[in-house]
Amino acid sequence: MTPVRLWTAADLPADALAALSATAFAEGGWSAARLATLVATPGGIVLVDAGRDALVLMLAAGGEAEILDLGVRPAARRRGLARRLLAHGHDEAHRRGAARAVLEVAEDNLPARALYDTLGYAEAGRRPRYYARPAGRADALVLARALP
Repeated sequence: MTPVRLWTAADLPADALAALSATAFAEGGWSAARLATLVATPGGIVLVDAGRDALVLMLAAGGEAEILDLGVRPAARRRGLARRLLAHGHDEAHRRGAARAVLEVAEDNLPARALYDTLGYAEAGRRPRYYARPAGRADALVLARALP
């Protein structure tokens, strides 16, 4: 089991993280500049597994932690990396004063919804027809859970 690491501005390999982001997120990834900005932002949380196969991007502010993105390289999926990263992210956000975590997920993203359900997330809102799809549009679900 590879450890999870909190990345900081001092050791952020922004280009390497941008490359991971590009392969982990189906809609394309975050740029190196955007990742560096997140890390430098107070409350910005970037967690990466030591094998650089998965990352979670969060922002803790005002008592909440928003999960901005969670991605795992396709070849490393179904190994529990996303679950471990989220557990570490929840702990880190709680340490920074967040009492609740929130995220948005496409209603038709069944694997992600199953993961979030097992972690105690519940629907807190809905954005109708938010995501464009080839055959139409999908709702965005806003999910939340208490921390830790």
